[in-house]
Amino acid sequence: MKNDVDQFQGKVSELLIRHRSIMDSLTKFHESTARINRAIAKTVTSCGCLSVCASKQNCPPEVDLKDCQKYMDSHLQGELCEQCREAVEEELGNHLFYLAAICDLLDLELTDVFGKEFKRISTLGFFNLS
Repeated sequence: MKNDVDQFQGKVSELLIRHRSIMDSLTKFHESTARINRAIAKTVTSCGCLSVCASKQNCPPEVDLKDCQKYMDSHLQGELCEQCREAVEEELGNHLFYLAAICDLLDLELTDVFGKEFKRISTLGFFNLS
């Protein structure tokens, strides 16, 4: 995985011309978040392959924190059709592009960011609720 992430960041660095400014990359990263939200919303409102049935999450008070996941719901019904899957994956890919760009511009290794976050959540476990 490390090699794939490093290669991805290297390719982003190579292709990063128009948005070489940190300000451009930051705003494009922010914009990509909205595009992901829109692509997912369209799976419900335009296509209908997914539906959302949201309600209050209820976890019995006597249940241990580690077992709460059994009582939590994603509020999603259905599954992504092929067209919507492609659209969401494309937007997530764009988001990863700008994440890698920001890392590159700040001289950070995306692999290291992933590794440190994995170590942090592995160490904190269920106490990593933010």
